[in-house]
Amino acid sequence: MTGRLGLGSYAYFWRHSDRAPEPLTLADELRQTRDAGLDLFQVCDYAPLLDFTEAELLATRSVAADCGVELELGTKGVAVDHLARFAELAVILNARLVRSMVLPADRDGGLAEVEAGLRQVLPRFAEAGITLALETYEQLPSTELVALIENVADPSLGICLDPANNVAALEHPRDVVERCAPYTKNVHVKDFAFTRSGGWIGFTLEGMPLGTGLLDLDHLLATVDPVGRGITMITEHWLTWRGDYAETARLEGDWTDQTITRMKEHLT
Repeated sequence: MTGRLGLGSYAYFWRHSDRAPEPLTLADELRQTRDAGLDLFQVCDYAPLLDFTEAELLATRSVAADCGVELELGTKGVAVDHLARFAELAVILNARLVRSMVLPADRDGGLAEVEAGLRQVLPRFAEAGITLALETYEQLPSTELVALIENVADPSLGICLDPANNVAALEHPRDVVERCAPYTKNVHVKDFAFTRSGGWIGFTLEGMPLGTGLLDLDHLLATVDPVGRGITMITEHWLTWRGDYAETARLEGDWTDQTITRMKEHLT
């Protein structure tokens, strides 16, 4: 697996939602990834995947292969049975990485219980050559996530780095990047900014087109070195609804095009 840029389900958040007159299918998104000149797609938090029949999974793998697109998977939670199922799905779909996250419910028994569960399931990932990358999120401070990774100390386990998420827990994005960089296996690329709420009462943390917000992309790339280390980078957006589908979908596509252009400029 080489360090390269791909698209993810959150780049199509509105266009495959129930607000779309004709929601895009997973196959549509794979073909659009190919048409954008990319060869990687992360099927992330895509609920229908768990209900796919074996025939549908094999058909998805076939479409991806025909498009020359490698798949990654994304889910939420670290329950042993759940992660074991995603390891199985990854094998069927020829995916080499599964992104997940530690949810608040996962921590009811403390992080020691999370650690024990990861130790139980990770041999399945290692045997299949699949990486499990736990995402940086406000529900779990990055210091605790890094401690979890260090305690488990399994080469099949790492971090999916998205510095925007931890802002909600008052962690500075640069600190999150520097703390997590040594353990990063996957990066979610999206820009973000604070805007004033109506009446200037508080702020909203929302997405921005890449290069126009607070993400220090140069610092992230220099610190993580995704190309040199073979780390995949997945395009995502926090695009808020713009009042009607046509305008929202247009912006979603424009943001994706802008991200691809800017990332190629930074990676060459």
